[in-house]
Amino acid sequence: MTTKYVSPFFKKRAFHCPCCEVYANQDWYEVAPFDRPHSHYLEISPNFWLSFCAHCYKFAVWHDEKIIFPVSTPAPLPSGEMPEEVKADYLEARDVVASSPRAASALLRLSIQKLMTSLGEKGEHLNTDIGNLVKKGLPVPIQKALDSVRVIGNNAVHPGELDLKDDAETANALFRLVNMIVEVMIAQPKEVDRIFEKLPTGAKEQIKKRDAEKSNG
Repeated sequence: MTTKYVSPFFKKRAFHCPCCEVYANQDWYEVAPFDRPHSHYLEISPNFWLSFCAHCYKFAVWHDEKIIFPVSTPAPLPSGEMPEEVKADYLEARDVVASSPRAASALLRLSIQKLMTSLGEKGEHLNTDIGNLVKKGLPVPIQKALDSVRVIGNNAVHPGELDLKDDAETANALFRLVNMIVEVMIAQPKEVDRIFEKLPTGAKEQIKKRDAEKSNG
């Protein structure tokens, strides 16, 4: 099963279901309009489709190739290692991004500020925090992405404030960015530590001895 979020897309055979948010196969059914003379049924306009989730057995309703029920979000789910105080703002941003990308972007900037604090930075000046994270091993592509976030809005927008320039594209980029930082700076180091701890004690001692000799030499 895939772990990468796959947004619902018209007639795609598998994606993260908007009903249960699980990656699953989807069956598609076209809704035919009523065509009965003198009928009391309301006429249904064309271009209605149903996608049926193989996991939760629920239908999503599509019209003109867009989901109209349930209200769907294109945003990915939060990383499993995302700190709880960051995740709260992230999930709230997911709830509102469809109706207000500006509000979602403001919440995501706030979550980035909190994420900086979780990573041991002050969370006051993003430029300073980025510089410190680079020294800790932050990859250059993510550094560039963070600098882009910092510059958007002429450096005048503080975390949690609305920027009239923010749109859906900006919000979606911020969602991906928050998850990338969590994966690189939190999830991956934890996974490496878990693997290292499974090594035999003798092997770990040899590695520590080697590293000590290297630093002293």
